[in-house]
Amino acid sequence: MIGPNGAGKTTFFNLLTKFLTPTQGSIVFNGVDITHEKPAQTARRGIVRSFQISAVFPHMTVLENVRAALQRNMGTSFHFWKAEDTLFHLHERAQQLLAEVDLAHFANEMTVNLPYGRKRALELATTLALEPELMLLDEPTQGMGHEDVGRVTELIKKVSSGRTILMVEHNMNVVSSIADRITVLQRGAIIADGTYEQVSKNPLVMEAYMGTTNTDLQGAH
Repeated sequence: MIGPNGAGKTTFFNLLTKFLTPTQGSIVFNGVDITHEKPAQTARRGIVRSFQISAVFPHMTVLENVRAALQRNMGTSFHFWKAEDTLFHLHERAQQLLAEVDLAHFANEMTVNLPYGRKRALELATTLALEPELMLLDEPTQGMGHEDVGRVTELIKKVSSGRTILMVEHNMNVVSSIADRITVLQRGAIIADGTYEQVSKNPLVMEAYMGTTNTDLQGAH
C-alpha cells in the first residue's frame, strides 16, 4: 500500500488491528466480521502488525526476544514466578526463526548492540513467532541505509512464503521489487490498484506523488 503523506495508510492499519473503531462499514477476515473485536482477539486470529519504530527489548538477548514472543502461544506469558529453565524447550523453535531472518549467529547477542537493520530483522522473527496469517508491516525499511534496505527486502520476500504480507512503504525501489499487487491511497480513497507496471503509469498516481504526469514514479518518497 502506497500513497503520499496523509493518505490514510497508517489509519487503515489501525482499523485492521482495532486501534481505531470504524464509524461505518465492516471489516471481514476469512469470512468473519471482526469489526467490533478487541485488538487481542484480532491478533489471535493471525493478524499481526509491526510499527514504524523498532519495537524490541534492548536489554534481552536476541534469542530471549523471540522466546518471549513464543510464550504467547503457550499461555504462560505472565507466569513470572516460574524458573527460566521451564522455557528452554522453546529455544529450538526460536533458533529456527532466527535462522529464517539470518540472525542465527546473533542469538546470544544483547539486542541493544545490534545495528538498526538487524533489529528490524529481529522484529520479523518475533512477528513470525506469533504464527501470523496476515502480517502488516508499516514502513519496514524506514531510516535504513542502502545495505540494510536490500537485506530486509530480501528477508520480507523470504518470509512471505505461505502467508499474506500487507506493507506500507515509501521507497519505490523496494515496492517495485517486492510487491505482487499495489493499492494507492490519496486522502482516504483508492485511486489505483494493480501491478507496479500498471500503477506507476497511472496519471492519478503520478500527480499524487510527483505533482506532475510528465515524469516517472521512482526513488524514495
